[in-house]
Amino acid sequence: MIRSEIVSLPHGITLDCRVSGQSGQPVMLFLHGFPEAAFAWDELLLHFGQAAHGGYLCVAPNLRGYAGSSAPTDVKAYRAKELVKDIIALKQHFSGEQPLACLVAHDWGGAVAWNMANQHPALMQKLAIINSPHPGTFLRDLKNDSKQQSSSDYMNFLIREDAARLLKEDDFRRLWTFFSNMGAENGPYAWLDEATKDKYRQVWNQGLDGALNYYRASPLRPATAKDPAASVIDLPLEMLRILVPTLVIWGMQDTALSPGLIDGLEDFVPDLELHRVEEGTHWLVHEQPELVIEIIRNWIR
Repeated sequence: MIRSEIVSLPHGITLDCRVSGQSGQPVMLFLHGFPEAAFAWDELLLHFGQAAHGGYLCVAPNLRGYAGSSAPTDVKAYRAKELVKDIIALKQHFSGEQPLACLVAHDWGGAVAWNMANQHPALMQKLAIINSPHPGTFLRDLKNDSKQQSSSDYMNFLIREDAARLLKEDDFRRLWTFFSNMGAENGPYAWLDEATKDKYRQVWNQGLDGALNYYRASPLRPATAKDPAASVIDLPLEMLRILVPTLVIWGMQDTALSPGLIDGLEDFVPDLELHRVEEGTHWLVHEQPELVIEIIRNWIR
C-alpha cells in the first residue's frame, strides 16, 4: 500500500512524498525526472516495500518544483547544491543517521543523485541510475558529439520564458511527444493509457515553471550563438568521481540521451555494474518495470 506524506524540511522546503513499507526499515529513496512525478515509481515502491522483497521503507518525493512540493520562483533555487540539500534533509527525516540502503534515480532525479553521491558518499550504501547521464560523459558529448548536441537541443526550448505557456497549449500536446516519440502509446511496451495521462495532467496543471527551472539553472545544455553553455565549462575530476557502488540501467533506444553517454563511464565510477536494455527507451521504468525491479533486486541483495 502506498501512502502520502508531506515532509517539511528544516530549510523551509516541503516535499510531497509517496511512501511504502514500514518505518524503521532500511530506506530506499527514488528520484523522478522530467516531466514526471513521484507516481512513476509506484510499482517499485510496492515491490520493495514488501517484507518478502526486503521490507524496505520506500520513499519517492515529488521533487522541488513539482506538484504538491515547494516551487520557489527564483531560478537559482534549482541549482544542484539546493536540490541536493533537499535530498540530504529527506534522507535524515526517514533514515536518521543510517545511510540509505539505495538511492534510485532517473533522468533529472539522476542528475541530483550523481551530485549527491559525489559530494556525500557516506549517506548511501548503493546508487542505482536509470537513463540519466553522468555529468562527465554528458559534458564530454555536449562539447564533442554532434548527435548528442542535436538530441539535447530541446533543452534550449525548455529554458525559454514562454515555455510553460507553450507546453500547456492543446492539452499539453508538446509534452505528450516526449513520450509518444518513443512509442509509449503503441508497440510492445505501450503504457501511456488515458488513466496514466490523467495523472500527468493533474501534475502539469499545478504548474510547469518549477520543473523547467531545472533546465534554466543548469549550464549543461547545448551551446548556441547567444549562450556558450556547456562549451565553456570544465569540471575537475574530484567533482565527477563516484565512490559508491553503482548500478546503471540504460534503455538503448533512448533518443534524447544516446547510448554513447555510457561509454567511458568506468573512468568516473570505479565500482560499476552496467545493464544495457536493448529494447528499452528513456521510459524504461514504465515500459518494463518488472525487468527494472529484477535487476535492482538482484544487485542490492
